[in-house]
Amino acid sequence: MGGGGSVKEVQSKAELDKILGDGSPAILHFWASWCEASKHMDQVFSHLSTDFPHAHFLRVEAEEQPEISEQHSVSAVPYFVFFKEGKAVDTLEGADPSSLANKVAKIAGSITPGDPAAPASLGMAAGPTILETVQELARENGAPQVSSSSLDDRLTKRLQQLVTSHPVILFMKGNPEEPKCGFSQKVVDILKKEKVKFGSFDILTDSEVREGLKKFSNWPTYPQLYCKGELLGGCDIVITMHESGELTEVFKDHGVGISDSLEAKPNKSMGGKGGISEPSGLSAALTTRLAGVINSSPVMLFMKGTADEPRCGFSRKVVDILKQENVEFETFDILTDDEVRQGLKVYSNWSSYPQLYIKGELIGGSDIVLEMQKSGELRKVLAEKGIHSLEYRIKNLLNSSPVMLFMKGTPDAPRCGFSSKVVNALKEEGVDFGSFDILSDEEVRQGLKTFSNWPTYPQLYYKGELVGGCDIVVELHSGGELKSTLSE
Repeated sequence: MGGGGSVKEVQSKAELDKILGDGSPAILHFWASWCEASKHMDQVFSHLSTDFPHAHFLRVEAEEQPEISEQHSVSAVPYFVFFKEGKAVDTLEGADPSSLANKVAKIAGSITPGDPAAPASLGMAAGPTILETVQELARENGAPQVSSSSLDDRLTKRLQQLVTSHPVILFMKGNPEEPKCGFSQKVVDILKKEKVKFGSFDILTDSEVREGLKKFSNWPTYPQLYCKGELLGGCDIVITMHESGELTEVFKDHGVGISDSLEAKPNKSMGGKGGISEPSGLSAALTTRLAGVINSSPVMLFMKGTADEPRCGFSRKVVDILKQENVEFETFDILTDDEVRQGLKVYSNWSSYPQLYIKGELIGGSDIVLEMQKSGELRKVLAEKGIHSLEYRIKNLLNSSPVMLFMKGTPDAPRCGFSSKVVNALKEEGVDFGSFDILSDEEVRQGLKTFSNWPTYPQLYYKGELVGGCDIVVELHSGGELKSTLSE
């Protein structure tokens, strides 16, 4: 680990308590030797200790000190806890050098009463390191998100075989008899309490699997728990699911230790209420509320977490499928509302999550949605319900006129100078054209940039093919080539 100042490695809870006992400002960095972001942030942390000599800068290897990690609810690294007068007053999760500098300055910056707490990023010893680290992290995070497709076929196949080698499998440090970290120990204990048979893989014995699985699952830490080949999550998610009873439900709903069936099927054909005519046992108020939420969007997904942050592998799978289909959809996080979470199971006669609804009708859970996507049935159902993908909408717009201009505003009232220039050029050439105001539809505005691989507006098309933006159109007009280009 890098060092530019005085950072103390904490070896026990007793040692930490003693240090905090003197009441001085203190910052505790939870890190892991395998985590690159931890190493980046530790360099910043060490330099900050030079800027603020009156504060304690303490480092804890999260997995080696589970008692301390558990006390501060550490579930991912890097993680920082800020202390004042012996009490934790703030936290920071993740690699954010500027926020770390500012939070440290806020806690430790006022050496004498009345002095402003100047951020360490403003000209002190840590400044260059902070700037360099921000740039380094930006380079790393700015790259396309690594997915299983970036792994070679051999490793991808091996990882796929491993995650499906048992109905429930835990990738951990050590083995169930001898876990090598507190987080792995916790998940093993939970699985034993759930009385579920599970396989395990010691990621400390195979660096290829250890590093590859992070990319394969897009999950950077261990342990990782899988059920029927789908990632449920890490330690904190497993604990939450266990305490809420959700983990028991997931195992039951996916046939673990019960049967080979992957998912409960609705016992009646799909209807307006997911195949159930009278949701018995629900109050009229809750029934009305559930119907309202289900119909609040043409495509509605009840899931764990959000579309940006799914909280289980099954939810993530359905989100990915809907995104692949370029379908606009809304989500409801059932972890935030127990009334909806329990009530919807009765209302729809479907016991597990996620649940996907199209125009108020239950389609099913992750396995059924995946099956429908593979067979082409999902796209067919969406089309039959009048729900078209963004790609479908864009192609229809492109072909709505031989010459089509996507602009800001309208030809009679352009909303930007570039759009006005293109409109004038087309009018001077006497070209008939259709137009679309991209300010009126954010979905089209963003989607067309990706579709055409052209980041700005206006965009001019002829017979569905991109001609170009303002500069190209003006250049063609000036050279006398615009009309001929739009009539070939």
